Amino acid sequence: MRVPSDEVVQIRHADAAGEPTVVTVSCTDKTGLGCDLCRVVLLFGLSVVKGDMSTDGRWCYIVLWVVPRRGRPVPWDLLKNRLVELCPVAAPFGFDPAYLAAAGLQDAAPPAPRLFLLKLCCFDRMGLLHDVTRVLCELELTIRRVKVSTTPDGSVLDLFFITDARELLHTKNRREEAQDKLESVLGDSLTCCEINPAGEDMSSTLQAWASLTPSVMDQMFNTDLIEEQSISTKGGTISVTMDNSLSSVHTLIQIQCGDHKGLLYDIMRTVKDCNIQISYGRFYASHNGRCEVDLFAVQSDGKKILDQQRQRALCCRLRMELLRPLRVALVNRGPDTELLVANPVEVSGKGRPLVFYDITLALKNLQKRVFLAEIGRHVVEDREWEVYRLHFAEEHELPSSLRRKIVDGVTSMLMGWD
Repeated sequence: MRVPSDEVVQIRHADAAGEPTVVTVSCTDKTGLGCDLCRVVLLFGLSVVKGDMSTDGRWCYIVLWVVPRRGRPVPWDLLKNRLVELCPVAAPFGFDPAYLAAAGLQDAAPPAPRLFLLKLCCFDRMGLLHDVTRVLCELELTIRRVKVSTTPDGSVLDLFFITDARELLHTKNRREEAQDKLESVLGDSLTCCEINPAGEDMSSTLQAWASLTPSVMDQMFNTDLIEEQSISTKGGTISVTMDNSLSSVHTLIQIQCGDHKGLLYDIMRTVKDCNIQISYGRFYASHNGRCEVDLFAVQSDGKKILDQQRQRALCCRLRMELLRPLRVALVNRGPDTELLVANPVEVSGKGRPLVFYDITLALKNLQKRVFLAEIGRHVVEDREWEVYRLHFAEEHELPSSLRRKIVDGVTSMLMGWD
């Protein structure tokens, strides 16, 4: 099959400082493309202030007005390459894409990325974990699992299970590039830096971790309790409604809510996981922090959403995902204080990007040292969650004011309210 032309993605920069950059994608449509594009935009540290998307089921046209978030330079050429890679290859003239897919001639799903183990040994210091995470993000090395431990003498052993977006980590040059970048950031405190392929026994060992207690489960995943705790949410109320009277073939989903980092991704992720297809959509974020979204949608069978029960379930799901897209809690675990952060995993198996980056940055800003850290996956009521666990080495129990400050600081960083 032909390689997609880079003309399917165009990036037009603003004429004046402070104005948004316009990203235009025009390509063959595929299920979940809008979600995948929004995920990459979030990964590159961009906020969507306006968006339009339309499709006839075969070809889609998406325009996103984006602005960089504070403090993160944007590699625009790399962003363009990553967006192009998501776009399906157009079928040759005269060929039906459905026929090609049925015949096995359409592009196959890419194989799972190869897993590598990064082993770091160094001396502990404030912000160490975030500095390592930042380097890995800049190198496009995705953290799949992590296990961090600190000994009483201040020595740190970090095990990062990572994949490479460039798929070059098996080469000597790519590994040396990563090692050199880590050495330049960690300096003389680094005593060991190794990158090797991760065997199945290694990854399976990392899967085993302590289960969540019933009280923690209730605190983080009980929807009734979450709604009670979130009566006064930043950005005001959340409204999700459906209307079948304005279109003969589509259901109109209207959303009004406060803005947060990755808002459009959260909407498109939820719609994708619920097997709802968007034919036309419009998104607008105002300067006062409020957002308006209109989606003309159909079910996977191409029909309107007429079932009342399904309408209520979808509205409830969207409202909850916008109310609390990530769950943050600070709990006691024996003598230690443990920070828990959970985010839903897409049905495709992808987790939310930059969560560990934001957590470690918030803790660095709060001057909190991390004694132990783990990333794992947990199933709650048939939904998979990515759960981040970070332990603080505290000699005494944290006062309630400091606990609230930590939870608020991490939440604000994750939601883009910092």
